[in-house]
Amino acid sequence: MRQLAAGANHLLKGFSLLNQPGVRLFVVIPFFINLCIYTALLVYSIDQFGLLMDWMIAQLPGWLGWLEWLLWPLFLLLTALLVAYTFTLLANLIGAPFNGFLAEKVARNLGVEPPPEAETRIIPQMLNDVKQEIRKLLYFLARAALLGIASLLLIWIPGVNAIVPVLWFLFGAWMLALEYSDFHLANQGYRWNAERELLQRHRWAAMGFGATAAGATLVPIVNFLVMPAAVAGATAMWVEILKDSPGSGD
Repeated sequence: MRQLAAGANHLLKGFSLLNQPGVRLFVVIPFFINLCIYTALLVYSIDQFGLLMDWMIAQLPGWLGWLEWLLWPLFLLLTALLVAYTFTLLANLIGAPFNGFLAEKVARNLGVEPPPEAETRIIPQMLNDVKQEIRKLLYFLARAALLGIASLLLIWIPGVNAIVPVLWFLFGAWMLALEYSDFHLANQGYRWNAERELLQRHRWAAMGFGATAAGATLVPIVNFLVMPAAVAGATAMWVEILKDSPGSGD
């Protein structure tokens, strides 16, 4: 329980770490890019929906004109829900190139420097990051497929089927712990297999962190900052909890 709580607390600590010198830039830039994209899409969607409404109202008899006052609020409500549920997803995609730098800045502020060779291998590191993301994707898809098959079997068993949502939540928590720990560990020279072994040795702290991150993504407004806070929090978790683990490997 102590490790679970420690993992959860590190996500909360991540939010406070975002205000450190040199860190805010790597939070503001991807957030601003994301905001601009959504603003442009929102303006375009409203314009297109307005044209659609004009066409629809022209086809309807006059006594059905009141539908316009019903459909506009419905459109805006659905748009708000869509933004709330997809903003974090797009933020993850846009912020990914910045997360390694964010983790490095947080680590430096916590007194941990990257390996000397990391300073001079920007392009190779970017290629390694791409390979790392592919490995993570394959890892996720393979296990999600197995869990999906197991869920289809368990869902037909009365009583047992209640654990299916729990299994998916735990799987999501583990994947988030891997995802957000990756940026700092990669900066320190860890590769995919070494990262997984490292987090498996600290499974409860990782699960506490990942479960809290999964829960935070469901909170409106807060979910806009979950990604950078999770990267910062996972970095702090490594520095404060995992730093005594054995070295990296491929």
